[in-house]
Amino acid sequence: MQNANIEPFTKNNHDKEQAYIRAKKRVKALKGFYWHAFWYILVNIFLIAMIAINSSSAQFWQFGTFSTAFFWGIGIVFHAIGVFGKNPIFSKAWEEKKIKQYMEKDKKQWK
Repeated sequence: MQNANIEPFTKNNHDKEQAYIRAKKRVKALKGFYWHAFWYILVNIFLIAMIAINSSSAQFWQFGTFSTAFFWGIGIVFHAIGVFGKNPIFSKAWEEKKIKQYMEKDKKQWK
């Protein structure tokens, strides 16, 4: 029988595996969001272009022309919240980064 190169179970190995599984799920969710956004843009450009080609100027500016983009856009927003969190732009990490940035700026200014 060959010697198997199997590491014994340790908390550290378990933590690494759990971190890998979480990261893999996050990447899958991010990939799903990017595909959703890609199809949103592609389909809505196509629909709006077809409506623009086949309708008069007055008909083009009606709500129906943009309703698919509007309602699907609401779905995209909820998908983004699910993937990135409630406030990805102004998160705690962003706040900390800005605080450090301003502190460094003030520090340089007073030297």
